[in-house]
Amino acid sequence: MTFVNRNPPPDHVLATLPREDLDLIVELVLRSGSLKDLATAYGVTYPTIRLRLDRVIERLQDAVRGKKPDPFKELLARLVERGELTLSGARAIRDQARNLLSDRQSETSLSKSGGS
Repeated sequence: MTFVNRNPPPDHVLATLPREDLDLIVELVLRSGSLKDLATAYGVTYPTIRLRLDRVIERLQDAVRGKKPDPFKELLARLVERGELTLSGARAIRDQARNLLSDRQSETSLSKSGGS
């Protein structure tokens, strides 16, 4: 669902959120905070809307802290939200990526220090 009214002021923390997150927040408020009604409006299950709302909350918390979004994490979250990837699959991909980055950083540190 998309609302065509004004956007939040550019310096407001809500302005850092994607439009789809803002629309979800508006829908949630208009439905008096009922996740069941929100899930029905979006045509998804309660666990799906709960997961989506958790991601919005996380994005908002990060924005309040001034933390920039992680594009890789955001991609995985969108795939899970759309049902294109399971949560366990997303976690496995995330963990594998972290391991690869850690291994690569270790190799770089060794090569800079002259290690073998």
